[in-house]
Amino acid sequence: MKRPTTLTAVVPAANIEEAWQEVGASFERFCLTAGLATLSSMMEEDAVRLCGPRYGRQDGKAGHRWGKTTGKLGFHGGKVELERPRIRARNGKEMSLPSWEEAVRNDLLGQWAMNLMLINVSTRKFGRAVRLPEGGVGAPSGSGVSKSAASRRFVALSAARMKEWMAADLSKLDLLVIQIDGIHIKDDLMLLAAVGVDGKGGKHPLGVIEGAAENAAVAQALLDNLIERGLDPKVCRLFVIDGAKALSKAIRKTFGRHTPIQRCQVHKARNIIERLPKSLQAGVRKALRQAWELDDATKAEKLLRNLARRLDHDAPGASGSFLEGLDEILTVSRLGLPAELRRSLCCTNIIENMNGTIRRVCRNVKRWKDASMALRWTGAAMMEAAKGFRRLKSCKQLPALRAALAAHQLKYTMNSNIEDQALAA
Repeated sequence: MKRPTTLTAVVPAANIEEAWQEVGASFERFCLTAGLATLSSMMEEDAVRLCGPRYGRQDGKAGHRWGKTTGKLGFHGGKVELERPRIRARNGKEMSLPSWEEAVRNDLLGQWAMNLMLINVSTRKFGRAVRLPEGGVGAPSGSGVSKSAASRRFVALSAARMKEWMAADLSKLDLLVIQIDGIHIKDDLMLLAAVGVDGKGGKHPLGVIEGAAENAAVAQALLDNLIERGLDPKVCRLFVIDGAKALSKAIRKTFGRHTPIQRCQVHKARNIIERLPKSLQAGVRKALRQAWELDDATKAEKLLRNLARRLDHDAPGASGSFLEGLDEILTVSRLGLPAELRRSLCCTNIIENMNGTIRRVCRNVKRWKDASMALRWTGAAMMEAAKGFRRLKSCKQLPALRAALAAHQLKYTMNSNIEDQALAA
C-alpha cells in the first residue's frame, strides 16, 4: 500500500532570502517577493484542502489537480505575474482558489489609481507615482500603469461607486437640514447636488443629478430621487438654497407649501452690494449684518424694509432686490433658533465647501465628453469631500432646530385642518 506523500512548503524561501540580502538596494523588491511567496503558500494550502496532498490516494477529495497556470495580480505598483495551481472538480468544472479570488477581488491597483486621480495626479504620471523612479521593480509592458490603463480603472471604479451611492438607502438618516446648489460644468450642462445634516451634526452627500440648467424640472428630479431612496416627505426639514426660484418651487411642490426654506444670506448680500455704488456699499453691508444678527425676525424685516425705502431713489434696482424673497431670507430667525446655529444655517457654506473640493478634484479635466463623465467625476469628488466633513459647528444646538421644526409643522397642520373644516361647512 502506497503512503500519501505530503508536499513540502511551496514558499520560495530562497527567493525571500535572496531579496532580503538585497534589501539595502531594493526594499520594494523584498516586500513584493515576500508577499508573492506568502500568497503562493496560501494558494498551495487551498489546493491541498480541496484535493489533498500531491499524489495522495485518500478518498473524499472535492477535486483533482489540473496543472498550473499564470495569472496577473494587481498591487499598488502595477501588475505582476504569478503561477497558481489549477483545480478541477469531479464534474470537470474549474474550481477557484479562495486566496486567489480574494487577492483579485481587492483590486488594489484600481483603488490606487482612483486615489491618485482624486488628489490630482494625471494619468500620464500614474506610472511614476506608483513606481519608484530608481526602484528595483520594473514596469514592463502590460503591467497596468499606462495612462490608458489608469483611466480605464478610474472609469470602472468611479462608475461602480456612483451607482452604489445613488442607490443608497436614506431612510436611516435623521436629516434635519438639506442644502441644494448647482455646479456649472460647461455650456448646457450643470449638476444639481444635495447635502444633508443629521440630528447629531453629521454631514452627508445625498445625491447629484445632471441637467441643462438649474430649473424646476431638474430640481424635481433630484428631490424625487431622494424620496425614492427613503427620504420621508412628511417630515418637516429646513431647506437652504442659494435663492433660485426653481428650487423653491420644486421644494414646496414636493414637501408642502409651508416647508421652511432659508435663502443664503451671503448670496443675497453679495447680489445687493454688487448693484450699489461704492459710496453706499459699506453702510448697507453693516445694516445687513445688523439685520441678520437680530433675534426678532419682525424687527429684522422692518429694518430691511426701511433700508430698501431709503435706497429707492439712489439705487432702485438694489431696493427691489431687498424686498425680493424677503419671506425666505429670515427663516432661521422666524424659527427662533439660537444665534450660533443661525450663523451655521443661514447660508450654503456647507455645500459650497464641497463644491470647492469638486472643483479641485476636477481641475485636471480639460474636456467633458458627456454628462455621465461629469456625474462620475462629481460623485467621486463628493465622496472624497465627505472624508473631510466635520460635525456642524453648533451641533449641540440642533435639538432647538428639531423642536422649532416640530412646532412649525404642528402650527400649519392645525391651520390646514381649520381651513378644511371651514370649506366643508
